[in-house]
Amino acid sequence: MQNITVQRILGVLLHRIRFIIILSLAVGLLAFLYTTFFITPIYSTSTMIFVQNYSKSNPKIGGNSADVDPSQTSGSSDYNSSNNEQAQKIFNSDISGSANLAKITVTLFQNSDEITSLYDGCTVSISAVEGTFYIVISASGADPEKCANVANQVAEACDEVFHKNFMYGQLGVIRTAKTPGAPISPNKVQNTLIGAGIGLVIACVISILLELIDTTIKPDEDLSEIYKIPVFAEIPDFSNGSR
Repeated sequence: MQNITVQRILGVLLHRIRFIIILSLAVGLLAFLYTTFFITPIYSTSTMIFVQNYSKSNPKIGGNSADVDPSQTSGSSDYNSSNNEQAQKIFNSDISGSANLAKITVTLFQNSDEITSLYDGCTVSISAVEGTFYIVISASGADPEKCANVANQVAEACDEVFHKNFMYGQLGVIRTAKTPGAPISPNKVQNTLIGAGIGLVIACVISILLELIDTTIKPDEDLSEIYKIPVFAEIPDFSNGSR
């Protein structure tokens, strides 16, 4: 059995470096061609909406100035400070309440037949941004224009479903979905590099296996290993089979 060492393996790989490079490039090229012609590109776009647990016509923040007694505010910095602290508490409670409402409405939208019927073959994701009252509606599929239309239609349907199920609050659109210009997958560069890497590994394994199954005796190193004696010189074979 042959004595396999790191030095011997490196020697084998260097000896077959041309084969290794060619096979790596060939597999990388195949991965690129497969990605380009056989994998359907996927596009994705999104729209963002917001929900609040109060309406513009009846805001909580700041209160109603008509209800304030002028005699209480005249020359009173303590009152202004107290009023600011109270407004901050109300504002914080509104954000927290709206964030909770966003989570509830996301569950409602995900299970509404009026909304799911608009997906039209696209993959749609509806999720609330953690800790906020913002909701992101993402649509992905093979047709970029269809994805944008589906995302915007779902946002419009969300407004209708929201007001059908809640007697308070408001919903609005922050950002509409645009037609994406480039696919999010597949990644041609990444797949090509992965293919080249796989080809490199395969080429190295093949080179090592070919060396292991090669039973021919090679000069110098093999003779020294077999007979455990140093080789001082070689006698070349000048015969070419003809006389």
